Amino acid sequence: MSEKGLLISVTVVKKLLKKHYFVKRKAFKNKPIGSSKNRNEQFENITKLKKQYLMAGNPVISVDTKKKELLGNLYRDGHLYSTGTIEVYDHDFPYLADGIIIPHTIYDLKYNKAYVNIDVSKDTSEFACDSIKLWWVSYGQFEYPNCTSILMLADGGGSNSSLHYIFKEDLQNLSGEIGVEIRVAHYPPYTSKWNSVEHRVKLNN
Repeated sequence: MSEKGLLISVTVVKKLLKKHYFVKRKAFKNKPIGSSKNRNEQFENITKLKKQYLMAGNPVISVDTKKKELLGNLYRDGHLYSTGTIEVYDHDFPYLADGIIIPHTIYDLKYNKAYVNIDVSKDTSEFACDSIKLWWVSYGQFEYPNCTSILMLADGGGSNSSLHYIFKEDLQNLSGEIGVEIRVAHYPPYTSKWNSVEHRVKLNN
C-alpha cells in the first residue's frame, strides 16, 4: 500500500482487522487423517470400562511415551532466574547433544496425577512395562491397597502397540510379577489425541 502512496498507521490496521473479525489464531488439530471401523463402539466400551473401574475403586491409568529430547547445552523455551546471560549453542544438531532421553508418562484419572519416568535406551515395550511397574511399586499399591485390576488406556502405536506380541508378553509378565490383573483398552486408530494423558499432561522442553 505504501508503494501506491497510501500511508496507514498500525492503529488503523488493527481497527480494520477487528472490524472484519480477523483475530490471531493457533492451528487446531481437529481434522482426522483417517477413520476406523466400529470407532464409536470402541469409545463407548472405554467409557463403560472407566466407570466400572472407578466405581470399584480400581485404578485407571492413561499411558503414553512423549517426544524424545536431546540433552546438553541446547536451547529450550521458557525462562529461569540467573545472575548472568545464559548462552547455548546456536543450533540444536544431534551431534551436539550429550544424549537422548525418553519420557514415559502415566496419568492417574482418579487422583488427577501424572508420573513421568525417564529412560536413555529405546521406546520399547520392556521400557513401558518397567515404567508402569515403577509407578505401581512407588505409588499405585499405596493409593489403591485393595486393587484387584488395573485398567490401562493407550493408543495403538509405539511401545504399547496393540499389534505387537512382545508387548502383550511383557505386560503378562508384569501382571504376574506385581500380582494384579492388567486390562488394556486401546483407542481406535487416528484417535490418540483423545487419550487422557495427551491433553492432561503437557511436557515442555
